[in-house]
Amino acid sequence: MDQIKIKAEPRTEQGTGAVRRLRRTGMIPGSVMKMKKGGTELVKLPEHDFMMAMRGRTGKQVLVTLDMDGREVPALLREMQNDVLKGTPIHVDFSEVSLTEKVRITVPLYLVGEPKGVKIGGGVLEQTLRTVDIDVLPGDIPEKFDVDVSALDLDQTLFVRDLNLGEKYTILTRGEVPVAVVKSPDDVPGVAPGAAAAQATPEVIKKGKEDAAGATDSKKEEKK
Repeated sequence: MDQIKIKAEPRTEQGTGAVRRLRRTGMIPGSVMKMKKGGTELVKLPEHDFMMAMRGRTGKQVLVTLDMDGREVPALLREMQNDVLKGTPIHVDFSEVSLTEKVRITVPLYLVGEPKGVKIGGGVLEQTLRTVDIDVLPGDIPEKFDVDVSALDLDQTLFVRDLNLGEKYTILTRGEVPVAVVKSPDDVPGVAPGAAAAQATPEVIKKGKEDAAGATDSKKEEKK
């Protein structure tokens, strides 16, 4: 994992008016929860440097190194508030961490692959869990987990206990929680019962109509 280093300076500006003036100078107000000393330290960061460091980062909890007057502090980016209209950061919160102690975080789950029950059985894939809670060392924090669901068949469910995330991660979410399920089309609201079967045999339906029409024409000819 590449190191994200951001310069942070002590901040004395507080209050709505003060932080607005601070932002106009190109700085982002923030805070750092102190692990060793306790309490919270107010900081400010150059907006341009922060946005460049965060470019391409999709995870909500990112490990960074704060350069605070020459003192390097490992910290997790815990929360970032953005301007509603511009989408730019207006406040950031960090928490100091130890690189040798695990932290508890929430990581998003992304389903990959086309389930067998969808590809062959005409089923519908439904994701029922979108994040998982784990314990992990700060240096091993993932941005996301890709979960392969290609082996799922019709009416099969993938549970948290089935996830194979690797030895680095301790899963905290209960094992019996379902992650994804492949449902039969008949069990999905909005899909008419037997619709998949009907769509699969249009030739049979068409032929049946043609036979019925032919029989009607034959009867008409007999009456003549």
